Amino acid sequence: MRGIMIHSLMARGVSFEEASRTADSVREVLGGRGVCSKPQIVNEVRRILGDAPFVGEQQLPSGADIRIHEKGGSQPFSKGVLAQSLLAAAIDPNDAFDVARSIEADLLRGGARDVDRAELREMACRTLASMIGPQSAERFLIWRRYQEPERPVILLLGGAAGVGKTSLGLEVAHRLGIGRVLSSDSVRQIMRIMLSPELSPAIHASSYDAYKLFPPDALGDDPVIDAFRAQTSTVAVGVRASMDRAVAENTSIVLDGVALVPGMIDLAAYTDLADVIFLVVATLDTEGYTGRFSARADGQRERAAHRYLDNLGAILRIQEHFLEVAERHDIPIVDNVSFDRAVVQIIRYVTESLRERVDPGSLKLG
Repeated sequence: MRGIMIHSLMARGVSFEEASRTADSVREVLGGRGVCSKPQIVNEVRRILGDAPFVGEQQLPSGADIRIHEKGGSQPFSKGVLAQSLLAAAIDPNDAFDVARSIEADLLRGGARDVDRAELREMACRTLASMIGPQSAERFLIWRRYQEPERPVILLLGGAAGVGKTSLGLEVAHRLGIGRVLSSDSVRQIMRIMLSPELSPAIHASSYDAYKLFPPDALGDDPVIDAFRAQTSTVAVGVRASMDRAVAENTSIVLDGVALVPGMIDLAAYTDLADVIFLVVATLDTEGYTGRFSARADGQRERAAHRYLDNLGAILRIQEHFLEVAERHDIPIVDNVSFDRAVVQIIRYVTESLRERVDPGSLKLG
């Protein structure tokens, strides 16, 4: 495996760039042979690099021998932890690990055993800039600026049922190191206990069939959307309470859900309290959208996912409504065609939004 070979060569003191080129060359030469023995691979590496990496089979010390110091103590260096933090640069996880591995090798080759956290951060920025690009390094710096925020970041991901909001929210939170994630479905479930069907019928159904709980003459010309908005206006009260708590605790949070409709929450009220970033997630390919529901119906019978297919027309109408109000309120739309691409797109939008609110001087190294 290419990654294992790169890691092995870097552990013997070979630079990341040279190890990567060598692994590519070996794969090109031996890739068509099917099965190769270890001696064959070693001989090919020796042909490219010579014997230096294999003299005495001496490997560099482990990265765990390096300690990272910051105010309040120190901890062992971990390229896994470092790679996790680098994901805030909106790069592929494989690239993040390659950058972390390169930094580890540079530290070991330089004989470093005690490194200041700020020094490691500067090293990460320089390595990101050289290996991935300066924009990635700047995104990393922007998010690092928000690790000790004066106010929290609140990321809102709205969208119709089944577009992938929750999965995207969990992954984005993981990559950004945000420890709090909440779905408006959970808020709605709590409110169902508090409010009876007679008092608030809309919250006692799904977003796409809430209209069935209303008398025929209680809704307007677009009953699906009228009932949906009645539901979301009620749930929005609980969403605002969750946002208020994040502000009170100065804790960043990712909120997702069908109840997060542009215009339903007064974002202006949070202007001086938090950095609120609102995105609408959609699946614009109707065929792909339908296929996603079919997969749920086959693999998640306990959720009665076939109901999505039975109500596909209403769900598509709600998505259309989301697109309309997103356009009206100038809210960006993330088309969830590719999960990995959508995650990167969301993180990039987050950091680009925060860039406008960060002092440019704080993004300079040193």
